[in-house]
Amino acid sequence: MARMGTTLAAALVMGLTTLAGQAQAKASIEDKDVARLVSLGGVCVSCDLAGRKMTGAKFNGANFARANLIGADLRGAVFYGSNFAAADLTRADLRGAEMRAANFQGANFNGARLSGVESAGANFQNANLSRADMTSSEMHGANMEAATMIDARLANAELNGSNLSSVNARGADFSNAEINGSNLSGGRFDRAQFRNASLTASHLRGGSFAGADFKGADFTAVRFQGVDLSGARGLTQDQLDEACGEARLPPGLSLKSCTGRVKRITVMRGMPAPPAPPAPPAAPSPPRR
Repeated sequence: MARMGTTLAAALVMGLTTLAGQAQAKASIEDKDVARLVSLGGVCVSCDLAGRKMTGAKFNGANFARANLIGADLRGAVFYGSNFAAADLTRADLRGAEMRAANFQGANFNGARLSGVESAGANFQNANLSRADMTSSEMHGANMEAATMIDARLANAELNGSNLSSVNARGADFSNAEINGSNLSGGRFDRAQFRNASLTASHLRGGSFAGADFKGADFTAVRFQGVDLSGARGLTQDQLDEACGEARLPPGLSLKSCTGRVKRITVMRGMPAPPAPPAPPAAPSPPRR
């Protein structure tokens, strides 16, 4: 009986070891499949990559629409011309990523880390960027129309030539940001911070700025149309003298009309044009026999 028990125990241990090896091999294969999809640019629509470590991955011309990338590590990843529409990147780490001409329409970046990203010409229309950290990011010419940016952090970000129309950016921090030549029409910027931000030649039509802080902001050549700034803080007459248009202002402040010759200011000089989306890379040749 003792010998039989020893034999059964040994068989059980061997079986468990085999199963563990198979599981490890399966995980390894899955990781290789992910690497292959990434390196080829490939298609991974609605795939589950939550929590995966993909630092430095290259998604050139890839289609990862509706992919689950919750908590994924994508630091330094490259997304040139790729499609991540409606993808879930909640709490993902994308610090230092390059997203030029990529499509993130309707994607979820809630609580994601996007500091230092380069996303010239990227599409974030209707995306959820609430509580996302986008400090020191370069987002020239980005389309953020109707995006949700509640409590997002964009201090020191470069948003020149961007479309921020109809955004919900309540409580967002744009301190020291460059938002020159941009469209901020119809947005909700209640309690937003614009301290020392540059809005040179930007267009503000309608929108809500209750409690927004504009201390030290640059309004050179800004055009206001039907904007309610009556509840804004930090505004001075010197700031408003550089702008023109029509707006509701705090008591004692005024704004000249935009009739007559308006000073022309170039704010886009030196800004790189968004690159064209690259073609998906060709599949590798089959191995020689």
